[in-house]
Amino acid sequence: MTDATPDPEPLDDARRLERAFRCAALDPALAGVLLFDLEPRLIESVSRLFAAVLGGPAGPPAVRIPLGAATREEELWSSSRLEQHRDGLAFTVEPGPLVDRAGPPPLAVVADLANLSVAGMRAAVQLLGADVLSVEQPGLRLVHHRPRGRWLAVCRSEDAGRVTPHLLDRFAVRLAVPGLRRVLEERLVGPPLPDGTFATTTYEAVTRVQQILGPGADPRRSLALARLARALATLAGQREVTVRHCEEAARLIGLRVTDPAPPPDRADGEPPALSPPPPPRPGDTGRGGGRPAKRRRTEEELPLLASGPAEGVGPAPGATLGMPYPEDEAVALREFMPLRNPWQRRSGPASARGTVVGTRRARDLRDIAIVRTVREAAVHQRVRGNTEFAVAPVDLHSNIRAPAPERLLTLLLDHTCRGDWDWQDALTPFLQWAYTARAAVHVIAVGGADAADELRSESFGARSVLDPRVLAALYRPKGRATPLAHGIEQAGQVLRQAFRRQGSALAEAWLVVVTDGRGNIPLRASHTGRLHGPVAAQGIEDGLTAAASIAALDRGRLHVAVVDAARRPYGDLPFALAETLGATVVEGRDGHGG
Repeated sequence: MTDATPDPEPLDDARRLERAFRCAALDPALAGVLLFDLEPRLIESVSRLFAAVLGGPAGPPAVRIPLGAATREEELWSSSRLEQHRDGLAFTVEPGPLVDRAGPPPLAVVADLANLSVAGMRAAVQLLGADVLSVEQPGLRLVHHRPRGRWLAVCRSEDAGRVTPHLLDRFAVRLAVPGLRRVLEERLVGPPLPDGTFATTTYEAVTRVQQILGPGADPRRSLALARLARALATLAGQREVTVRHCEEAARLIGLRVTDPAPPPDRADGEPPALSPPPPPRPGDTGRGGGRPAKRRRTEEELPLLASGPAEGVGPAPGATLGMPYPEDEAVALREFMPLRNPWQRRSGPASARGTVVGTRRARDLRDIAIVRTVREAAVHQRVRGNTEFAVAPVDLHSNIRAPAPERLLTLLLDHTCRGDWDWQDALTPFLQWAYTARAAVHVIAVGGADAADELRSESFGARSVLDPRVLAALYRPKGRATPLAHGIEQAGQVLRQAFRRQGSALAEAWLVVVTDGRGNIPLRASHTGRLHGPVAAQGIEDGLTAAASIAALDRGRLHVAVVDAARRPYGDLPFALAETLGATVVEGRDGHGG
């Protein structure tokens, strides 16, 4: 039954944050807090507030551990220290920042969950919600029954579709705070957290949680909402979790709360009774202690059932608003096997390039990890009885580096040629290739109405085709100017830099140009930012000149395609550009475009 108390006043985002942090600090099962659409300038102050709540009103704040795209395994689980004693130097290995330590629980802060490194994602999946944690590192072995660390992550709603569900499900407390403009001071974190047992969850509370989330809700979400209601009841000093606490927890994370359906006629607190099965008929034989055998009923024996009440189209009465679970409505594709680094060719010096993300036992003497090798050797010095510091072959470790992209897709999009033409069908094969090959993407936009400078092209690089900016770049509004020559020049610079920086690591690259060839901005105007007299055909000639330099690149690894917009007149311009580029022509429209 629902309490007869009126609905409380809605909390502002600052009070919601403070209450959610207190629930997460109280219950280790609510260790992960995920905030959607938080302004980047507030991450520092919000993390300070969470650290203050973990430390308590009288204690020191919790230690904050920033995690990002470059976080490595070695920075999370263990730390080494070199000390000087009377008989020499001593090398000790201690638990890392994420492992339990004295004082308040550590707080891991992730400023952008969609761009967290593989090592950080593995740590979050392993720690959040775990009952037992086992850490095995060189010179260190720890077993904890319940990790005490807390996690605070920030993510944009449009990026939620890019994050793997294994990682999103670990965050039990989710809040959308796009309107947050201020953060409570640390002195307002409230009284000390209660010590003792949690409130008891009643049958009515479990039923209300299922009604709020609707039928077919994910079990992890139901469990998270029930635990959040239990934490709120415990903070309020209650012994039992009531329906009111469940509704308060739902409002806290942004779920819609409607009136529950009237229960059937039965005593309060008594579960619904199940009708007993009919007794078996004489002569029926079946398996399992006289269970009647099933037989097919004829069409004449089937009863006629009346039509039920009309059902409305749309979400169920207990459906969510989508605020704490934006991944349900996300259209972005997720990366394949996000918790594993992609395969990388390691022949030649290319294996020594890229950002270091970890270490492993060395197979040769290339790219040795000096710090890890010295630490590994120092741990075993006394066991080996060495009088002087020595490094054994088994101590050698090499670096694990983030793989450089082996394939590249460069898109040159002329928005002035699109009009009412949907060029997605022509670009789909190239986008599918980039997705399956896990290729990096570089988009160059020409002729967009929302361009910062209509005389210049704009470009950006993305790690993969799953970046939401790539999809948004396909449907920019049509502008007036077409600096096609500047876009082709920029595409040539991107390709030359890719071949120069990555060397033999770049196995294949595609340049796809979608245009009608009508470049009306000369290259000089793009460089200087202003027009110099009449344009005439100077923009088209500059585009062909810039395309000639691209034709001289490595054609063994570079493939070029020109998508014909099929506009009349001057329908031969895309073919002239393709001939200069040495490209193949792909039919875009049906040949009757305007």
